[in-house]
Amino acid sequence: MAVSIPTPSQLREVASEVGLDLTDADVASFIGLMRPSVEAYNVVDGMSDNLPAVRYPRTPGYRPMGEENTHNAWYVKTTVEGASSGKLKGKTVVLKDNIMLAGVPMMNGSATLEGYMPDIDATVVQRILDAGGTIVGKAHCEAFCLSGSSHTNATGPVHNPHRMGYSAGGSSSGSAVLVARGEADMAMGGDQGGSIRMPSSFCGTYGMKPTHGLVPYTGIMPIEIYVDHTGPITRTVADNALLLEVLAGPDGYDPRQYNVKTHPYASMLEGGVKGMRIGIVAEGFQQPNAEPDVNAKVSAAAARLTSLGAEVTEISIPLHLAGVAMWMPIGVEGLTQTMMWGDGYGVSRPDLYVTSLMDFHRGWRMRANEMSETTKLFTMLGTYIHKHHGTRYYGKAMNITRRLTAAYDAALTTHDLLLMPTTPIKAAPFPPAGAPRELYVDHALNMIGNTAPFDISHHPAMAVPCGMSDGLPVSMMLIARHYDEPTIYRAAYAFEQSGDWMKM
Repeated sequence: MAVSIPTPSQLREVASEVGLDLTDADVASFIGLMRPSVEAYNVVDGMSDNLPAVRYPRTPGYRPMGEENTHNAWYVKTTVEGASSGKLKGKTVVLKDNIMLAGVPMMNGSATLEGYMPDIDATVVQRILDAGGTIVGKAHCEAFCLSGSSHTNATGPVHNPHRMGYSAGGSSSGSAVLVARGEADMAMGGDQGGSIRMPSSFCGTYGMKPTHGLVPYTGIMPIEIYVDHTGPITRTVADNALLLEVLAGPDGYDPRQYNVKTHPYASMLEGGVKGMRIGIVAEGFQQPNAEPDVNAKVSAAAARLTSLGAEVTEISIPLHLAGVAMWMPIGVEGLTQTMMWGDGYGVSRPDLYVTSLMDFHRGWRMRANEMSETTKLFTMLGTYIHKHHGTRYYGKAMNITRRLTAAYDAALTTHDLLLMPTTPIKAAPFPPAGAPRELYVDHALNMIGNTAPFDISHHPAMAVPCGMSDGLPVSMMLIARHYDEPTIYRAAYAFEQSGDWMKM
């Protein structure tokens, strides 16, 4: 894909875009001056890329249909056997379909990416396989991961494991469904606004959003570097801790990773919660759409932790209710400039750039009408803001986010954990066929109030199933200091061992 010297008409078009008025002599001069630089580009073009080797054999797999995929949670089934021994030997793992598995299709929920075949394994894939795990396929996710509900995938909605026709959450919808249904032991999810925790809340699984950067994001299609997280979804706390133990730690590529602190999570579950200080964040129960039964179940879960010996008190963090407002400019402008106009990556960071994805993803510009309504909305909004206001609101939101982080940190100086509902609502029915765009978008975003703030504050947060109401799961969220996932796991494990959450 050599770079050509621009023609005079091409240069005039570019000059117009950047506000330059050029004479014919200017055009000829600039074209001549560009020749050495274009030659440098073509030197780079002629060199082989520097990508990690793919080590474990696999086949492209197949798209399961009908009775083999009743909830539309699978995108591709395949089998990639890992090492002959290791911590995950005997465990099956499914990947969210924004995670690259070399030689196996990836569409990230969007029609515009369907047909893309990655040429590398993500770091998390390499680590799972090196630990002896078996990857059994790719789980459907929401279109470009831009929904907290499960109705935006280009192939159709992903159904809740407890009730057909209801949301499974998003964007890691298929991952949570396949784990909840027992079709995989473990799953990988991604979380930029709650996309591990929200489907775990709706499906009744344990979903950990680790501290930002704890798990390398290399080889996963980014949304925005500041909010990108990846982590485990499982049916048990022990499996969650085990998978995180395999995943955590620097990989030498991911610029999100600095001063990373890892632990032997799987061996740190015991000890109970006696004497543990837990703060019930009042504002987490005050979301405008909070359902009374959800608040009641989470309050009952807090009372259970009290009965197990924890010191549980109510606290107030007023800035929590402004967290989504702070998240919005970072998420919207970041995803627009990085994932969309930046061809999936953008520039200005020392990442592992998968250029095959960048080349394929550029095609969205010619097929934008096929994108989900949420992708259209955020791409237009981010483009509008950038054109008319520049990037000041991204920067200001980033500055103000430090206050939010400090507010959580202050509460965590006197408490070991914070507690609130993971989502203020239970799973809801899908928008009906022909529903107005307003309802489609509302159903995609109306559950992010408690989860999104921790994607910008970067604290670890875990969805813990804590009861059923009207046949649907309810979930409490536990939040800890940065890199203190062990305390979350210890409390979640004690709660899990105290009784069957489905009977609470």
